[in-house]
Amino acid sequence: MTVGARRMLPILASGRLVRLHQALDAVRASCDVGARRRLDPVAFVHRYRAPLDQELAGLLASSCAFGNVTTIRAKLDDVGVRLGSELSAIAEDRDALCDAMSGFRHRLYVGEDLALLVYGARIVQRRFGSLGDAFASFLSGGSTLHDALIAFVDEVRDASGLVMTGERRGPAHLLPDPRGGSASKRLLLYLRWMVRPADGIDLGLWPVSPARLVIPVDVHVHKLATNLGLTQARTPSWRVAEDITDVFRRFDPEDPVKYDFALCHLGMAGSCSSRFVREVCESCAIRNVCRHGDGSGRRSSTAQRVRAKVPAGHDDG
Repeated sequence: MTVGARRMLPILASGRLVRLHQALDAVRASCDVGARRRLDPVAFVHRYRAPLDQELAGLLASSCAFGNVTTIRAKLDDVGVRLGSELSAIAEDRDALCDAMSGFRHRLYVGEDLALLVYGARIVQRRFGSLGDAFASFLSGGSTLHDALIAFVDEVRDASGLVMTGERRGPAHLLPDPRGGSASKRLLLYLRWMVRPADGIDLGLWPVSPARLVIPVDVHVHKLATNLGLTQARTPSWRVAEDITDVFRRFDPEDPVKYDFALCHLGMAGSCSSRFVREVCESCAIRNVCRHGDGSGRRSSTAQRVRAKVPAGHDDG
């Protein structure tokens, strides 16, 4: 979608908004943070104590966070053993990184891809002081989050030399270009970990307001958002992520993305089928606001729809 195009945004009835807010707060309150963290790629980041190491660990973990979560965690365990407890130290030596990661493979990636990512990110750390300071500089001067994310990816890619060569697209996929309008889930997940206040999951490392964040939309969050009437889009995109965040911003304008972790794990743990399944739905924390919650198969109770301009710099993806 080009700049100046228009899109449809949901307007939810005020009573439904109240119920939705209450349901989401209940999901957060009931989430066993410690247990869920152990099952999440962010656990890899919490192994490290130095902020510079945590930045690098977060970039590694979020970049690998697609596919089966058990496999992801196993691969990150392997990376941790190979690279040791001081990522910023080994990241100074490109050859040492490549030797340590030799023989590693995960989905589209080989060891050299991750080695170059860490090496380039360390160059950016030295250049700006930290990856957080780099991102904050790109976000200043009226830039949108999307603009800053593009600049950040370009900076790390240039320093890393991560480009698609020949038939293998792993290097380019590892740190994806946000320009195409995709949901950029892994990049937004990384921002959430680094920016949101430290709460046992997120780390609050970066000098960026959490009010600026956009929710990372994966298949679990997209499915739940559809069932809650927050989107009618068939697939995730940057636009969809912004629309969902806009609703959450009504509940907490200073920290709209705080609902992401609990929602994602609700989707993963609840075996949601996007249809009424009594043994699943009866114990679901969002049953009373889900369109499948009473078994009627009703459509979302979105009251009406309104046209609104797409912010400059975004496309339909």
